[in-house]
Amino acid sequence: MQITVSAPSGLEGVVKREIYKLTGLDSTAINGRVEVSGDLKTVALFNLHLRTASRVFIKLGSFKAQTFDELFDGVSLIDFENYIDKKGKIEVYGSSIESKLTSVQACASIIKKAICKRLISKYDTELTESGERYKIEFILRRDYCIISLDTSGESLNKRGYRKELIGDAPLKENVAAALILLSVWNKSRPLADLFCGSGTIPIEGALIAKNIAPGLYRDFDFLRYKKFDLSFWEDMKKNAINSIDNETELKIYAFDIEESQIRLARKHAEKAGVLDAIHFQRADMREFSSRLKDGVIITNPPYGERLLDRKTIVSLYRDYGEVYSKLNNWSAYTLTSVTDFERLFRKKANKKRKIYNGKLECNYFSVLGEKPEKTDKKFTKKD
Repeated sequence: MQITVSAPSGLEGVVKREIYKLTGLDSTAINGRVEVSGDLKTVALFNLHLRTASRVFIKLGSFKAQTFDELFDGVSLIDFENYIDKKGKIEVYGSSIESKLTSVQACASIIKKAICKRLISKYDTELTESGERYKIEFILRRDYCIISLDTSGESLNKRGYRKELIGDAPLKENVAAALILLSVWNKSRPLADLFCGSGTIPIEGALIAKNIAPGLYRDFDFLRYKKFDLSFWEDMKKNAINSIDNETELKIYAFDIEESQIRLARKHAEKAGVLDAIHFQRADMREFSSRLKDGVIITNPPYGERLLDRKTIVSLYRDYGEVYSKLNNWSAYTLTSVTDFERLFRKKANKKRKIYNGKLECNYFSVLGEKPEKTDKKFTKKD
């Protein structure tokens, strides 16, 4: 079975590393997708455990399609009856990039007609589409069509803990997880978000530190596929629950100047099951200080699209740099669209990586402290 995992733009490499760490499988990344061979258990494992992915697909077929007839005929050759039951509700969506067939709506209609015709022939009955949903994705790129079954349903960034109104353009959960996995932070070090907003970065940090599977408390479309043997699923979930670390004492701090944001962040953390792992505080970023050393700041501060006053931005970022300069050997990771961040922060970044926050192009600036001294001491809540 060919499995395709979609990733936020620029984060394919992070998804690849997650896949390898989770399964030991080598994968190939191209055009926002990571491809790997596996089976149904692999599909379930990815949906349950991948933190930075967007969706998990089963690749059903691929072919050249420059005309609607070629598109119809190519789709008709795919064995949809092995995946979709006779009551299945079929939804088709997709995209067309640099292809002769430019109308996405027309392509979706042709693809659905071809699927239905094949299923009617195989089942020898009319389709009622009264059953569970089967989302079929198509990608037309340079006249080459790829047809896939979307096993996730809702995007994997939707963990289930962040359902309340959260304001404009919040950082997606999988992007927040990627920011953490791209940093030097681990659960033995302090973590601080000085502009926490609705709490996504510290919550994702706590989920990582506690080894809580991001998909543990949400639903997936593949769980209702009638053709799939999912007898392994409950054991897979039990293994994930048994792997949760509730012993290690965490030092995770979340600050925001707005009390309403702190209240919302607490609700999200409680929903995610990590409220006890995070210290939330309403405070101006300028008030932050710490006696701890070797900590890591990971944050997504306000920038031009959210705070249009350039004078305020300049003052904020300079003060942020001043706060950082007084910390004892901390590292700072900042996602922002402010292009002169380094000048305002008064520190040259060790690394700069392009990451999209939604459709907005940002840079992820990494300012590193010295490598902390090794220690054999492991702290737990029992200490």
